[in-house]
Amino acid sequence: MNSLFNKIFDLCVEFLLWLGGNLGLSYKAINVIIFCIIWPILTVWLIVYIFKLRNKIKKLIK
Repeated sequence: MNSLFNKIFDLCVEFLLWLGGNLGLSYKAINVIIFCIIWPILTVWLIVYIFKLRNKIKKLIK
């Protein structure tokens, strides 16, 4: 199982290195952009969206 995780991690690192090379950014910069900027923004947006949908559902039920 550990081998599978290592392979997945290595593939992700290779992808980030490829992406960084194509965008002219370093591996660290790509990591910061994805995990410190994009991911938190998406998480907050999804939470807000879920609450809006829950409110719509409650209104439809009534």
